[in-house]
Amino acid sequence: MDNKAIKTYCDFITTLDVKNVHRLYHDNEYGFPIEIDNELFARLLLEINQAGLSWETILKKKDNFFRAYENFEIKKVANFDGKKILSLLQDAGIIRNRLKINAAIENANVILQMQKEYGSFKKWIDHYHLLSKEEWVKLFKKHFKFTAGEIVNEFLMSTGYLPGAHSTACPVSKKIAKKKPMWLNKN
Repeated sequence: MDNKAIKTYCDFITTLDVKNVHRLYHDNEYGFPIEIDNELFARLLLEINQAGLSWETILKKKDNFFRAYENFEIKKVANFDGKKILSLLQDAGIIRNRLKINAAIENANVILQMQKEYGSFKKWIDHYHLLSKEEWVKLFKKHFKFTAGEIVNEFLMSTGYLPGAHSTACPVSKKIAKKKPMWLNKN
């Protein structure tokens, strides 16, 4: 996004073919609320795996991640053993980083505990919905592995909990507003 006339992600998207991975993500996923815990977990892990890399790399490998991580079924990932970790470290279709793989397993176990206490990972997030970005980062760092400011910010923006995913002029922002619970539309 070097073009000085392009100021936002939404502006950048308009320059891309409708089949571009960024365009598809922007138009169909970015900023849309997610109701299902496994899908929230998937988004969190994709954001974690993006750290130090381009988002385009993650989008191009997304199907491979879903395959390798058992469709991000939290219970299955929580039970990954040494053999599974070794197979993930050898899988060229994903990001082969031991710290990120271990974080996936540890974070799955954290989410299982949240599900017991709150009923779901989504309800845990909803419980804290009024936090500032800084408070969210602090909360995520307290509970999850491999979560820093940008990871938490992008996870929360991409799932509709923090504002900023789309410019107000972007037609996708209007689609998202219709899908969000009323209390989230204040973001």
